[in-house]
This record gives sequence, structure tokens and C-alpha cells, in this order.
Amino acid sequence: MTTSSDTSAPAAATLNFRSIDFRGRHLSLAELRAAVPRAKHQTMADAEQRVLDIMGAVRSRGFAALTELARNFDGVEQSHPRVPAEALADALADIDPAVRAALEESISRARQFADQQRPANVDVALADGAVVSQNWIPVGRVGLYVPGGLAPLASSVIMNVVPAVAAGVESIALASPPQKDFGGLPHPTILAAAALLGIDEVYAIGGAQAIISFAYGIPGSEGVPPIEPVDLVTGPGNIFVATAKRLVKGVVGIDSEAGTTEIAILADSTAQSALVAADLISQAEHDPKAASVLVTDSADLADAVVGELGRQAAATKHSARVLEALSGPQSGVVLVDDLEQGIAVCNAYAAEHLEIMTADAPDVAARIRNAGAIFVGDYSPVSLGDYCAGSNHVLPTSGTAAFSSGLNVTTFLRAVQVINYNRAALEQVSGHIVSLAGAEDLPGHGDAVRIRFSGRG
Repeated sequence: MTTSSDTSAPAAATLNFRSIDFRGRHLSLAELRAAVPRAKHQTMADAEQRVLDIMGAVRSRGFAALTELARNFDGVEQSHPRVPAEALADALADIDPAVRAALEESISRARQFADQQRPANVDVALADGAVVSQNWIPVGRVGLYVPGGLAPLASSVIMNVVPAVAAGVESIALASPPQKDFGGLPHPTILAAAALLGIDEVYAIGGAQAIISFAYGIPGSEGVPPIEPVDLVTGPGNIFVATAKRLVKGVVGIDSEAGTTEIAILADSTAQSALVAADLISQAEHDPKAASVLVTDSADLADAVVGELGRQAAATKHSARVLEALSGPQSGVVLVDDLEQGIAVCNAYAAEHLEIMTADAPDVAARIRNAGAIFVGDYSPVSLGDYCAGSNHVLPTSGTAAFSSGLNVTTFLRAVQVINYNRAALEQVSGHIVSLAGAEDLPGHGDAVRIRFSGRG
């Protein structure tokens, strides 16, 4: 789930929701992946140089650089980016009661789901005195990034914090861009969500500089507290945030380099065109580059959806943004012969969000192999997952759902293997170790075992 930095004006554009016809064609997986709607890849060259410049400034000049970047990018003056405790308390006290209730319900459902995700430790006795274990251990400290911009994603606070807490992470810091309209602090709804979750280390830092500050830390000085480096950075953001995460990967762990949000809907003639259109628009309003894709074996449904898109897009608040997204190369309808081909298309596309609006939707959903999250039936829209389903909305984009997962408790855990053999158990396999060490021309490996039984150990 990502947000846009554009400014929506009254709609002047027209809808051009393109159609791709796969009917009567037998396409390989490679051909399907090449033919499904995709955004044109943004070049990261310019973004990378800008992020490298920011990295150099932040690493060499610390808080002075952050102050300068806040002035240049956000139009605010700050002496230190740490959000005061009283600002967090005030944001929670002043929040609209209906919004607070919604946040609390979202937190409750996310916690219930996350608490069941932690995998069990495993102890395997391979022989008497030979035990190998796998223990799941949380990372020590994480830095969570929450976009601000036009859409202050308070829900992303929940999606990042809840699984980290469920994993047992003891130190959690959060960063979100400073807002000129709110005295240089992050959006108050974001602050209120952090306060509800007990997060008191919050920084008014935006973009790439937030990721860099978390990865390397910022030294303190007399009277100026530092920002301690983290072990893992998570959270969505724009191309500069994604580029910064890529550049610091290896210094710290990252969840992913998230791209612009996307939805695919697999639908047949039983689907309701008004619902399909509404759900496609719900993701298109995030960003002009958002992807909205309909896969169907019903040409009549496709025509009805296009009609609904035109009507609903004209009436929605962010019409210009929505129409641009729906008319881009990343969006459109894919016509298929039948559900079998539709399922193949969806597995090739590997959508961030995939809705199933077909007869026997649960059975069809069970056949999907590649998706960040699957939403089954008319009453499981992506909007539910964005806020209150209990699932996580930080999901793999751009086809990476074929090999990666959405944010979850295991994102914040490491599997540590523990080997505990006694003398007899080692002796039982010592000959095998010596043989394999010799085969690999690493005799010192064998010697490290032999010495234990030579009388010198």
C-alpha cells in the first residue's frame, strides 16, 4: 500500500482502460509475464544519485543535514527531529473518537492474527547426545517508515508495529515526514496511532533520509540525544525510499523495495460490475502509476465494468489521479477463454492484491499460487485488507509475490540453529566428516575432529 505525491485537480482526462485479448492463444509462462499489463519501469539512476547525495550529507553532518533537508524538502524548521512525548499524548487526546475506535479495532484484529504467526522452536534428537535446534529470535531494533504526503497512512503504523511487537522486538523507532501544516511534526493521526501502540520513539524525518538515519544512526552530542542504528528497516514509500532501502541493504535488513500499489481482479459473468469497478478505483486513487487489472472470461462483464469505471471515476474525489492510473499501461482488462486461463494469467501476474469474484470463489482462490494477498468473494474487498481485516497491507509488488511474502511476524525474526553434540555423538559421525573433508581438500576440517579423539583434546 503506497501513496502519491501528486495533487488531484478536477478531472479533465478521459478514461482509456485498455483491453488485452488472450482468447484463443496458448501462451507460455514467459509469454504471459511479458504480455500482462505492467508499469514502465522507472529509472533509478537519477533517484540513486540523489539518495547517495543525501546519504553523504546525513552520514557526514548528522542532525545538521537533517535540519537542512527538512527545510528544503518539507518547508519546516527543526532543531531535532525527535517528536516530544507531549505531542504524542496530545495527538491521541485530540483524535476524532470515530477514528480512534477504528484504529483500536484494526489494532485488535491485527494483533489476533499476528499472535498466531510466530513459528515454534524445534529440537531434533538425531541420535543419543546429538541435538540440533532451530530457535526463532527477534531482531534487536527496527526502524519503521510511515509515509505522510497526501495520504497520511496511519494504518501503516499498525501494519508495521503490530507484527514487530508480536515477534518480541524490544526497541522500535518510527519515522514519518514532518508536515508544515502541523508545526513540523508528522501528521497527528500517525502520532495518535503510534501512541495507541505504545511507540514513544518517533521522528519527524521523511524520505530517503529517514532510511539512512535508521541504517547508520546519527551520533549525539552534549544535550543532543543520538538516533541509534537499527537492525531492520520496514515500511512503504516512494522511489527515493525504495532506492535508499536498496542502498542500505546489507548494512541492515529490509522488508522489500516496494513499488506502486496494484490490484488484479479475477471475475466471471457472476461478478457485479459496480463492485469490480469500485475496487479497481480504490487502488487507482493511491497514485497515477497504480495498477488496476481485470482478468475475465466475460466480454459482457468487461464492457459493463468499463462503463462503471467511467461513471464512478468521474464522481470520485481524486478523479484526475484515478483516470490517469486506469488509463496507464499498467492497467486494463485481460480477456481469457475460461477460468483455467484466467488462473494462469493471475499466477503469471503475481498481484500485490488479488480479488476473486467468481462462482465458487473459495475453490478458485485455493488454486492461486502467486499473490501478496487473496481476497475472496464480494465481501472481501482490498479496502478491508488495507484497514481492518487483520491481515497486513505491506505486500510484495511488481510480480515479486512469485517469490516473496508480505510483512508478517517472521519478517522480524531470525532462525538461529543450535548444534549440541556430546563426545559419543561426534565420534559416531567422525569418520564421515574426515571423508568429506578429504573429498573437498580441506584436511583441517578433518583434523579438527580427529584431535578430539587423539588424547590431546
